[in-house]
Amino acid sequence: FTGSLTGGGSSANLMGLAMAREAKMPSNEEGVRGNGTIYASAEIHMSIGKAAALLGLGHKSVRYVPIDDRFRMIPEELDRLIADDVADGKIPIAVVGSAGTVNTGSIDPLVRIAEIAHRHGAWFHVDGAYGALAAMAAPEKFEGLRLADSLSLDPHKWLYQPVDCGCLLYRDPSAARTAFSHSGDYTKVLTTDPIEGFAFFEETMELSRRFRALKLWLSLRYHGVGAFRESIRGDLELAQQLAHNISVEPALEILAPVELSAVCFRFRGGKNSPSTEAELNKMNAAILQKVIRRGRVFLSNATIRGKFSLRACIVNHRAEPKDMLEVVSEVLAAAAEVALKS
Repeated sequence: FTGSLTGGGSSANLMGLAMAREAKMPSNEEGVRGNGTIYASAEIHMSIGKAAALLGLGHKSVRYVPIDDRFRMIPEELDRLIADDVADGKIPIAVVGSAGTVNTGSIDPLVRIAEIAHRHGAWFHVDGAYGALAAMAAPEKFEGLRLADSLSLDPHKWLYQPVDCGCLLYRDPSAARTAFSHSGDYTKVLTTDPIEGFAFFEETMELSRRFRALKLWLSLRYHGVGAFRESIRGDLELAQQLAHNISVEPALEILAPVELSAVCFRFRGGKNSPSTEAELNKMNAAILQKVIRRGRVFLSNATIRGKFSLRACIVNHRAEPKDMLEVVSEVLAAAAEVALKS
């Protein structure tokens, strides 16, 4: 693999799909392209739909594949959708697998998905912006990652870098040059590699950009890769501790399996708690606002099969076991405040 540092996972995903479009559905002499499709799970990040729109394919070109009970793409459904679309005259441009979805951290069955994508002639892109760097600490969870044609990462998430510092890795540099290079000769004058004869910006959509590599290089050189591996492993263990703390509290419930470090849960209360899903959703939204205003822990939210979820995501090298206890105590305290006002 080679690659480029980017502004974030969204731009990395855009670049990966731009490479896929040029590789799998190039325009003819009149500039006309075919009827292309992109496939991703129903849990995929919103940046994939945005990328399809920006690439001129349109939001409707993205086919969302059903998920299983662990929020992972179902390979058989992917195979069926592609076969149906090919029979309908569509061109499968890319299949996007998730190496840690943003909501729950679920990891798609990458080996199966890669086989299906390549059998149908599609590009295999993996969105690993949140989760893929955890392969440093838990490689067994990410079997098939090496089969990707392109892979997005976010060092400003799980390598603890200040923003911005995203990354796109890809297998074939010539595919990047096809997507992003200029036909003029001026790049030969500015080349940074006289042996290869091309400039760095011929493999990326960016020209002017900040020196993102410096902070990442300094961090890795100073601390060593091992320190990052152990810190990520610690985050994974803390997520399991938090899930346990939630599971033993009767007023709380886990809403999704904890695959990486995202823990999705909600307050369900006791005998006098809301009885309908709509009321529970409203209460948990109010609890989230209270938690944030209290200022001791920060939670985000997700929607898990129609349920409003409190979402804790541990991607901080300073996190400690006591913080996992405080998440629970703060949610319960906020819930008590909400109950008093209702």
